[in-house]
Amino acid sequence: MKKTFSMDNLDCANCAAKMEKAILKIDGVKSATVSFFAQKLVLEADDDKWDAALKAACEAVRKVDADCSIVIK
Repeated sequence: MKKTFSMDNLDCANCAAKMEKAILKIDGVKSATVSFFAQKLVLEADDDKWDAALKAACEAVRKVDADCSIVIK
């Protein structure tokens, strides 16, 4: 499964790069791109691990920048 999410309060390109590296280490994640300029996350993960991967991605973002979050609708 592959989805695009908006990012809230993503303040710098360096933080975006750190978030992307952390998300790519999550079990089940096939690809992840965090764009500072677009304020977006494109996440691709195994269907059977999607929920856990998305939750872990949210936690990874918070660890890098406590004010930043993934907008999930």
